[in-house]
Parts: sequence; structure tokens; C-alpha cells
Amino acid sequence: MSEKMLKFVDIGQQNPPKRDISDRKEDFDEIYQEFLKDRAVQQSSRCSQCGVPFCQVHCPLSNNIPDWLKLTAEGRYEEAYQLSQSTNNMPEVCGRICPQDRLCEGNCVIEQSGHGTVTIGSIEKYITEKAWENGWVKPIEINSEKNESVGIIGSGPAGLACGEQLRKKGYKVTIYDRYDRAGGLLIYGIPGFKLEKHVVQRRIKLLEESGIKFVLNFEVGKDSSLMELREKHDAILIATGVYKAREVNLPGNDLSNIFPAMEFLTASNKKGLGDKVELFDNGTLNAEGKDVVVIGGGDTAMDCLRTSVRQNAKSVKCLYRRDRENMPGSAREVGNAEEEGVEFIWLTSPKEFKGTNKIESVVVNKMKLGEPDDSGRRKPVVEENSDFEIKADLVIKALGFDPEDLPKLFNEEKLQVSRWGTIKADFDTMETSIEGVFAAGDIVRGASLVVWGIKDGRDAATSIDNYLQSKQKLRVA
Repeated sequence: MSEKMLKFVDIGQQNPPKRDISDRKEDFDEIYQEFLKDRAVQQSSRCSQCGVPFCQVHCPLSNNIPDWLKLTAEGRYEEAYQLSQSTNNMPEVCGRICPQDRLCEGNCVIEQSGHGTVTIGSIEKYITEKAWENGWVKPIEINSEKNESVGIIGSGPAGLACGEQLRKKGYKVTIYDRYDRAGGLLIYGIPGFKLEKHVVQRRIKLLEESGIKFVLNFEVGKDSSLMELREKHDAILIATGVYKAREVNLPGNDLSNIFPAMEFLTASNKKGLGDKVELFDNGTLNAEGKDVVVIGGGDTAMDCLRTSVRQNAKSVKCLYRRDRENMPGSAREVGNAEEEGVEFIWLTSPKEFKGTNKIESVVVNKMKLGEPDDSGRRKPVVEENSDFEIKADLVIKALGFDPEDLPKLFNEEKLQVSRWGTIKADFDTMETSIEGVFAAGDIVRGASLVVWGIKDGRDAATSIDNYLQSKQKLRVA
């Protein structure tokens, strides 16, 4: 091992090169170039193969990172990919969009010792792309098809992961989605410069070739009630995600040209996919030539800021009520946004939207950090008489997401929800208040990361399999 690994003392950390800033601002292509073969091997060889792999411990999927880094360092790419995908249904997605700086890479032992982290995400992307190129990624082959069927509501990360795991076990799987394309947030919520759409589409195609059926433009509650779907399938998984935008109720909130983040991002992504988008085409949801203000500090806010840059906005500003150190978004994304010309106005919060009919400016309060709140973070407090105005033609609110009222939407009062509106599900079995109906992903845990959605989907598949097997045993008995 010493010959191939433990080279972090001699070899420094290196990330894949980024495209030139002026070039990447002109399109929605991914900004990171691929690792060259020798660089991927070299960076993998920096892994210390530590006794307690904190990279793996801090990965929601418990990916066996040290082992597939070692295989990559040895040039055993197919084995590295097979090991990587054994715990992760979408390694090509996680390698691109996971906040590695907060998860695996942020907890790398050699990072803590001052040698710079192993660039785990980029290597994961490298070996997965190599697998696709070489035909190592194959449709699921079923040895014995089961009679039972499972219906999954939602084709985001949790729904796709659950569907794939159940299909591997031989179940008939149908995934329902209200949109015209499968993929959920991966298709319509995340811009192409972080996740190009062909990456998601080829994964969907693979699942279709594996025998999973997708029913699109299907709204539970309109096209079928939840209980009608329950009667059609032996089990149901609700994996709708959370899409209801959190509001900021301020004076002037009813002015035009103030939009929630998902409305703005969906329009941009649809346009990138070649769709006709009337509100984009007529300039309403297009940032071109406008002074854009984005409110929020998470990854969705970063996506809106960087999308605005690529739409040739006149100026792009971000208002965030805390400082840079307390920002919830990925530090890497903040850095990319700054490189591309975004102005961050830290410790600020909107007070009022001003304009005649449409937004013209935002009145902003300066903030200071006070005592810690219940979460342990210092609470932002308004500074007296500190307000000032920022010119704005387009305001995008990226304040997070809440669940929709699913009992009402699904025409099912028996579906119990928490006081936050998320679905109540048994902690161990993931079963809801309705027998045979399970729930996973953001609709249970609240808005979270894609990698947690995949983890929840995999766990839900295990629970559904256990449930159906127990029902089968009862029938036999």
C-alpha cells in the first residue's frame, strides 16, 4: 500500500481546472473540467488510508471512499466504480453537486493535518464518467420478477433511489411525477453549470431500460387520489420533496418582478432544455439587462445569483442577514459566485420593497450578530436607523422551502403531518399513518441535500421490501 498510497506529504492537493471566468459566464455548461487520468490517479494516491475514515463517517451514504480511492490509484477503475455505485445510486450526481467541503472532504484526516484534502468529489465524478464511457453502467437484470408492484410519487433523488433498489429486488415499479420530465429538483431546480441535464437524463433512461415505468404530468389528487393509487399498488412511497417557497411578508410584496427562486430557476432550466417559456421569452423571468437582488444565503440563492450572471444581468447582488462565516451555502459556491462578479452584501436584511406597480428598489436594514439562538447560531439583530436603498429591477426570494399541504392535495385526511407540514412517518419503518404508504426524503426531513434524499430512498426501499415480504408470509401461512 505504501508504494501506491500515502503520498499526501509529497503531492499537494489539486482540483480539476475551472473554465476561464469570461467563458463560463457565457453559457450554462459545467465549470469544472474533467481530471486527466494521471491527475486522478495522483490525487487518489494522496489518501492516508486512515484507521477511522472520517470521510466515510461524514458521508450520509457511508460511501466506502478510502477503498475506491485506493482502487483508482492502482488504475482499477471499473472496480472503483462498482464499489462506489454499490452504496450510491447516483455517484455522477453526488460527485458534482454534493457540498464535499462540508461532508467528506471537510472531514478528511489529511485536510485536518494541514496537507489539503483529497479531492474526493472530483475523483468520484471521474471514475463514474469513465464507467459510462466504457459501458460499465448497465441496466438492471432481473432474475425473478415479483408479482407485487410499488407506486412512487415523485421522481426526485429519493424516489429514483428507492425505485432502483426495489427494481433490483424484482418488484414492479411505477414512478409518478406531476412535471413533464422525470428528475425533480435535479432537472428543474439545479442549473446546468453545476449539473448538466444529460447527466440526469441518461440515468432516467437507464432506469427505464431496467423496467421502471414513469408516468409524467400526473397529479395525485387530480388524476387519482392517494387511496386510489394505494388500491392499485401493493405499497406506495411518497417522495414529493418540498417546493413551497418560504415567504418574506414585507411592504411592497405585491409589486411585480418579485419571484420565488424555483419559479426563476425552472424557467431558466426549461429554456436550456429547449422548451418554449413564455415568461422567459417576454423578459419577465429573464435577468438580462436588469439589476438583480437575491435574498438568501443557501445553495439555491447561489444558483439564482450565478444564473442571473449567465443571463447577462446588469448587476447581481446578494442580501444575507448573517456574515460569510455563518452562511449555510457551500463556501465553494460562494467563491465561484464572487469570481463571476456577484456582490455579496453581508449582514443585511430587506425591510421594504419600493416601486410603482413593479419593483424599483429594496430598502435594506443593516444587521449585527447578537446572542446565539436555539440552534446555537448567533441571531441577527437590526441596527437602529441603518436602512439604505438598493436599486432593483428583479428580486428573487431564496429563503428556503416548506412542504405543500399534501393531505389536501392528495384528498386524504388520514395522512398525518407534523406541525411543520412534513409527513409523519415511523422513524424505524418509514411507514406513514396509512398502512402500506411510506414516505422519504425532504417531505419527511424538510429541505435538505440530494445525498440525504438518496440515503432516505434506499432506506425506504428496504422498509417496503420488509413490509411486502411480511405480507407475503402471512398469505402463505
